[in-house]
Amino acid sequence: CLRNRMKRHIKKTAVIVTGIFFVLLGILGLALPFLQGFLFITIGLILLSISSSRVRTWVESHTRRYPKIHSGFAKLEQWISKIVGPLDDEEAK
Repeated sequence: CLRNRMKRHIKKTAVIVTGIFFVLLGILGLALPFLQGFLFITIGLILLSISSSRVRTWVESHTRRYPKIHSGFAKLEQWISKIVGPLDDEEAK
């Protein structure tokens, strides 16, 4: 249905914009002592990996060396995916 595709597109756009915002806030937080830069970058990368397979592949390739970080990242991604819901047509079917 067109309405469902529109909602999914708006949701995906909102997740991407929010992810970029968190990554930028995290980069700013690396320079400012009162912001937790690493935390914001992690949240932003998780949001972007939910909406982009390219970012998901990049994150997986860079966290695979560290199994604890990789498993934690995967758990957080699953948890946030449950909150956000499906973003792709393949996931919604």
